[in-house]
Amino acid sequence: MKQQVKSKERVAYHGEVFTAEREINAMLDLVKQETERVDSRFLEPACGDGNFLSEILRRKLEAAKKRAIPPRKKRPLPLEYEKQAVIAIASIYGVDLMMDNVLACRERLFEIWDKEYQTICKKEVNEECREAVRFILNRNIVCGNALSLKEVDENGNDTEEPIVFSEWSFVMENKIQRKDYRFDKLLAGDYRPKAAKRKKKKSIEGGYQQMDLYSMWEAKPSDEGELLTSYVTDYRRVQEHGE
Repeated sequence: MKQQVKSKERVAYHGEVFTAEREINAMLDLVKQETERVDSRFLEPACGDGNFLSEILRRKLEAAKKRAIPPRKKRPLPLEYEKQAVIAIASIYGVDLMMDNVLACRERLFEIWDKEYQTICKKEVNEECREAVRFILNRNIVCGNALSLKEVDENGNDTEEPIVFSEWSFVMENKIQRKDYRFDKLLAGDYRPKAAKRKKKKSIEGGYQQMDLYSMWEAKPSDEGELLTSYVTDYRRVQEHGE
């Protein structure tokens, strides 16, 4: 069983307690259909080293495998699986205050993705695609404060830099579009997470409430937010456009 507490100090200063596997699967089963959609987007606002996100990814990759199997065939087509697997990893987002957690989460998700990728694609594994997935993870799993919506420094203190997320979507056969948005601007419109619709909660002093695991992009803001970056490129070469 994975350790739920790294240290008493981290619990005291950051409230860091990792969710157990049984609870994770029970919660994800409540939204089972969404976890089995390759392109459904998930945000974990206190992702730790990826307990929730890793299980979401496993479910998505299983769905990707099924989508890559052509009619009357038993095995997924390697190239189609590769695309579906990129969609799966690109739809997962996480924020955490602790940089060691962020780095561990990125690596954990990559290892899960890469293991399945190599198992399905074997000799057709593409190194550029693997590098592209690492780049996507660097954009999607960020070190920041999900309450203030700011990036944080090495001590976990807010900086002046806002959290920025990249939205990824296939627009042509081998082309993927990246759009970068400030997270605070995305939430500036008429935004209410699903959980808030059922029960209103008091606001937290000087900031935002921690968001529900499933709420990002499931609810619709009143506008699309402030677009910072946009480009279209081959999905295997997103890393060539820098941070």
